[in-house]
Amino acid sequence: MLRWALTFFVVAIIAAVLGFGGIAGASAGIAKILFFVFVVLLVVSLVSHVLRGKPPV
Repeated sequence: MLRWALTFFVVAIIAAVLGFGGIAGASAGIAKILFFVFVVLLVVSLVSHVLRGKPPV
């Protein structure tokens, strides 16, 4: 998931440098959404491990 966010971020930067504002904005928006989804899934995973009492692997 984080890899996809970074990929869209790089696409946004390249599109912005080349002057494609619409594509850059869309790619940055997608990257932002994917990053926050990744963070939420990370927090949910950590909380579930804490509640189960198992150490992280």
